[in-house]
Amino acid sequence: MTKKTKIAVGASLALAVAAMGAGQSMLQKPVAAQAGSMVSAPSFEVDPYWPKPLPNQWIIGRTIGIDIDERDHVFIVHRDQDAMFGGATEIGLKMGVSDCCTPAPPILEFDPEGNLVNAWGGPGDNFTWPASNHGLAVAPNGNVWIGGNGGGDSHVLVFTGDGQFVAQYGMPGQEVDSNSRTHFGQVADIEIDGNTNEAYIADGYRNKRVAVLDASTGTFKRYWGAYGNRPEDGRVDYTPGEPLPQQFRGPVHCAVPSDDGLLYVCDRGSDRIQVFRPDGTFVREALIAPDTLAQGSTWDISFSNDEDQKFIYLADGQNFKIYVIDRESMEVLTSFGGGGRQPGQFYAPHSIASDSHNNIYTTETYEGKRVQKFVYQGMKETTRGGHTGVPWPADRL
Repeated sequence: MTKKTKIAVGASLALAVAAMGAGQSMLQKPVAAQAGSMVSAPSFEVDPYWPKPLPNQWIIGRTIGIDIDERDHVFIVHRDQDAMFGGATEIGLKMGVSDCCTPAPPILEFDPEGNLVNAWGGPGDNFTWPASNHGLAVAPNGNVWIGGNGGGDSHVLVFTGDGQFVAQYGMPGQEVDSNSRTHFGQVADIEIDGNTNEAYIADGYRNKRVAVLDASTGTFKRYWGAYGNRPEDGRVDYTPGEPLPQQFRGPVHCAVPSDDGLLYVCDRGSDRIQVFRPDGTFVREALIAPDTLAQGSTWDISFSNDEDQKFIYLADGQNFKIYVIDRESMEVLTSFGGGGRQPGQFYAPHSIASDSHNNIYTTETYEGKRVQKFVYQGMKETTRGGHTGVPWPADRL
């Protein structure tokens, strides 16, 4: 599985690689040069009836974390509960102004049919709830981990699946320090590796690293920056076509372990996925839509649920689409979605997860404020590197 070359992929790869010149000579010429040929790739249809309407006139805010447990129960975390009571973009939700809606609790759990089966979260005793909820992981033992990217969010929290407080790791209210072993810097996401009992922290919005904890005790074990370098705080720039930054530009938005012992890290602002061994040894990297500026293209990934985890599903919140990527070659095979608010379209797809049936689920932040389900339709022939648009049910087109 290990490659000695770095692979640049994405819709505009041919131009991007040419522009990089000698400074990026180690980047392999893209396999996407075969664009126009056909390739077999997973296909999906949106389920416009999932999830079912929420009870209690509840409404969801910006939805910024998702994970799926061994029962295929879908957990999401959303935020802006306070802003809903009078925020400028949530007209009518302030109590006493209109008869509309009530903000749902921050953590929502759905069964495979889309029924809401549990809801909890918010400030409590013995822990500091994040100023801005961000990222969620369900551990093999059923515990739920969350982070935060608001002011003072330099810690992570652990709860039981029904919301009972378990632990707080890291000290809230700390300053930026990507080499700290006692706190974090606005954690973007968390993943639990059940094989090693380790928690991988995408740390994050202020820090520029991956950090690893013992998932049982919270003991800080190791950390690293881009290319396995010692992380350095400070400004990091990314310019398409120029040499890639040697530090994470960030936010470090995902850190996802694969079953074959690799770790895939989303350096969102640099349009890249970097691959490491669990000890922080750099393996390779891939550029995705490398001309993307602003918030970048690599927001979150999930793997297909086959034995080899052959495919990566990548949420691109800046370009409003989902990519299907061959994990071995890191080639973008196809993409779907597009901007909009109808089922199957996206407004800033933020997080992504796959269940045991290879269905995928996405969340949307900003004005998207929802979770969607995309039902696996098997492998289908499609134009290599093409965009298939909105995956609307075929019998309703």
